[in-house]
Order: sequence, then structure tokens, then C-alpha cells
Amino acid sequence: MNQRQVRHKKKKKKKVARVFFLLLLLIIGFGGYIFYQYYTGLQAAGEGFDKSGASDFAGAEVGELGKINVLLLGVDSRGEEKSRTDTIMIAQYDPKEGKAKLVSIMRDTYVEIPDYKNYKINTAYFLGGPELLRETLEKNLGVDLHYYALVDFKGFQQVVDTLAPNGIEIDVQQSMSKNIGVSLEPGVQMLDGAELLGYARYRADAKGDFGRVERQQEVINALKDELISVNGVTKLPKLVGTVQPYIETNVSGSEVLGLLKDFIVNTPEDIETMTIPVEGSYTNESYSHAGSVLEIDMEENKAALDEFLNGPSSVVTSDSEQE
Repeated sequence: MNQRQVRHKKKKKKKVARVFFLLLLLIIGFGGYIFYQYYTGLQAAGEGFDKSGASDFAGAEVGELGKINVLLLGVDSRGEEKSRTDTIMIAQYDPKEGKAKLVSIMRDTYVEIPDYKNYKINTAYFLGGPELLRETLEKNLGVDLHYYALVDFKGFQQVVDTLAPNGIEIDVQQSMSKNIGVSLEPGVQMLDGAELLGYARYRADAKGDFGRVERQQEVINALKDELISVNGVTKLPKLVGTVQPYIETNVSGSEVLGLLKDFIVNTPEDIETMTIPVEGSYTNESYSHAGSVLEIDMEENKAALDEFLNGPSSVVTSDSEQE
């Protein structure tokens, strides 16, 4: 090998070494950025709520279709040892199809709670936490749940302010102030965390809890749009740190990162929504042990939920078989 070839080989080795070094610096810098953002969010979040009673959630195995069903619960702990859930939702994400669905369960829905009397469905959480609520939903509506996430409302407020310091745009349809801690006037406006939480919790109008559920679904869709923006993606590590003290879940950190990656890479255009009970399938009743409740046609709602989450039934009816 002549000297020219030797010099060329040395230059090539130096070039490769420089590229490797630059890549290493980028990886270290990116890792440092993620840790710094996460730590900043964690420091700003505060103490959060007590998670000593974390649930042993016996979630089902994710099926071959890969659809993931998560029980989402919103609570206002206020330091109480026990509380009822203000918000009960089932979120489904299909990573293969890039589709997301959201089911809101009215908290006054009258159901059979395993090993207890019939009560409002939010009483199941009060009596036995997320696991008893999972059992209740499975028994009454036949839905398989894989994970749960319990979020304190204070955490929701901080996440909104971290994600969108200038607020989230919402078209407020009417004046709102009763029992929500803020005062809102009609019109398109940017709502901060406290205002957006108040908007989502308001129910002092003709629609009552049904109107509240509609607004919650609207808010989640608006947050989804902000989360998948360039601004939102760069803030993900800080958001995770911000929400950590206010969330209790059986989803591991690696699973969260995997789901977030899939969600961002294959983002659903819209989140499809439904409410249980479905329209025309319930009556307003009152019982001495449970108060005012929604007495629902369980079979009709069970079938509607199954079709919404899993598609039209493939079961052939006896009439069809005869044809």
C-alpha cells in the first residue's frame, strides 16, 4: 500500500470517527433535553395525590386485532380518602388503523355492582376502586378493558397550561359559572387550564350531565389537536413529568411511550365519540338507596357499545339462517 492510500485510509477513519462523535453528541443532547423537560415538568407539578391505594387491575389481554381499551377516570380528590368518579370514559385506540374512539358513561347510570346492590355506576369506584368499576362494566356492558388511568383534575389543569400556555380555543355557547370555580361568557375564546376544566364540568343547564359529557368530548378532541402539533410533540417529556404526580395507572412507562409514538405517527383525524346510555334507551327513576338514576335498557346499550367498539356483529340471526 503506497503512502497516498495510507493517507486516504486515515482521512476516512477520521471522518467516520467525527460522524460517530457528532451522532453521540446528538443522542446525549437529545437524552439530556428529554430528561430536563421531564424533570422541569415534575418539579412544577407539585405533590399530586396519594397513590398508596393503587388498584390491582385485572385487565384483559390485548386481542389479536390490537385494539386497546383504557378505562379513563377523572376525580377531584381534595385530599379525601375516598371519592366518586366525576368522569367515566372508555378510550379505544387501534394502532393498526390509526383510529381512536371515546365512550362516555353517564355517572348516574343504574347498574348491578358485583357483590353489592344496584347503584349508580360511579359508586362502584367508591366501593372498590378501578378494579370493581372494571368488573361492573364487564358484567353489565360486556366490555373488555386492558388498562386504566385515574387522573386528578388538578393534573388536567396543569397539563393544559403546560401544553398551551396561551389557552385552548373553545366556542362557549352560554354564560357559565355555577359550581365550576370560574366565570365564562359566550363567544370563541382561549381558555386556560382552570377555565377549560370549568367548561368541561359545567352541568347547570337544560342538558345537565348529558351536556357536560358533550363538552368533555369536545375538550378531549381539542387537546388531541394541540398535542399532535409540532409545539405539542416537543413538550411531551415535560407533559409526562407534569401529569405524573396526578395520575394513577397500570400502564408502564415503556407502554406509554410506545402508545404515544404510535399515536403521533398514525394520528386519527378525529376521535369518534358515543355516550352510554344511547338516546331513547333510558328513563329517569329514583330509589331511596341511590337517589335519582338513569334506568337503562342494558341489552340495547350493550349491543350499541359492542358495535361502536368492535364493528357490526357477524353473528347470523335465526331468521337469516332460515332464508
